[in-house]
Amino acid sequence: MGIINVTPDSFFSGSRKAGTDDILETAEMMLREGATFLDIGGYSSRPGAENISIEDEITRVVHPIEAITKRFPEAIISVDTFRSEVAKRAVDSGAAIINDISAGHLDENMLESVAEMNVPYITMHMRGTPQTMKSLTDYQDILLEMTNYFSTVLDRCNQLGIKDVIIDPGFGFAKTAEQSFDLLNRLDHFHHLNRPLLVGVSRKSMIYRTLNLTAEEALNGTSVLNTVALLKGATILRVHDVKEAVEAVKLVNQLN
Repeated sequence: MGIINVTPDSFFSGSRKAGTDDILETAEMMLREGATFLDIGGYSSRPGAENISIEDEITRVVHPIEAITKRFPEAIISVDTFRSEVAKRAVDSGAAIINDISAGHLDENMLESVAEMNVPYITMHMRGTPQTMKSLTDYQDILLEMTNYFSTVLDRCNQLGIKDVIIDPGFGFAKTAEQSFDLLNRLDHFHHLNRPLLVGVSRKSMIYRTLNLTAEEALNGTSVLNTVALLKGATILRVHDVKEAVEAVKLVNQLN
């Protein structure tokens, strides 16, 4: 899953795309390099990010989705949003998947909207909001809490008839670097939920702070952790750098 951020303040500057030409060039490159999905996000979810209006988020994502769909009709687009109104407009514009960092907790209408639109749903574990999550990292048993969290969401999805649900542990979201590494090491714990696993560690602070680098220098570290995730059973890698992720997938597949 290739990340295309249409925000001015995403944590990795290289992922920020502004004009239509830039967005289409990035989409073309990612598809050529082997991306299965393109993930369009108009709301920065980095820690402490600015809270923008629903209207601004819709304005940011709708045109890029329409442009990509028109130029590359074969592209499968997911929209990275926790707001049901944005999700609806995105699907109307050509998106086919909803990628929700809040698992429906930040918009009470999200799950009903996903059921109504009949599209696959990516549900992520997080506490609080992007503005508050850094202070919400105190867990008694993080795996137990996350299992209960996902089980509750999956039960609700089942009640609503949402069948295609993907689990995202939410690396870095209300989790310290140490907790994120522990989760990655125990990623296979989530297999009992019987859902595909999406892992998004691309260029995150758990990599570059551990290595005393910047996000711009964290590609090699990203490839290392993506490889670990694949060996632990990850189904989808959400990445800024598609070529390197596809190479990791091809090499790990040779071990099977």
